[in-house]
Amino acid sequence: MVGSLKMVGEGTWPEQRVAEVLAARDRAVAGPTAPAEGLYFVSVSYERDVFGDG
Repeated sequence: MVGSLKMVGEGTWPEQRVAEVLAARDRAVAGPTAPAEGLYFVSVSYERDVFGDG
């Protein structure tokens, strides 16, 4: 996913290409695999009661 988004950000691919990649469900049509270095999840924040469960 990161490699595909990088291609869009660089202007190599049009934005709609990401939707096509996801719809294809085929890794071969996606962008290059990004190296794992430096990619990590830090946190997520939601507005209060975003899911309507309290």
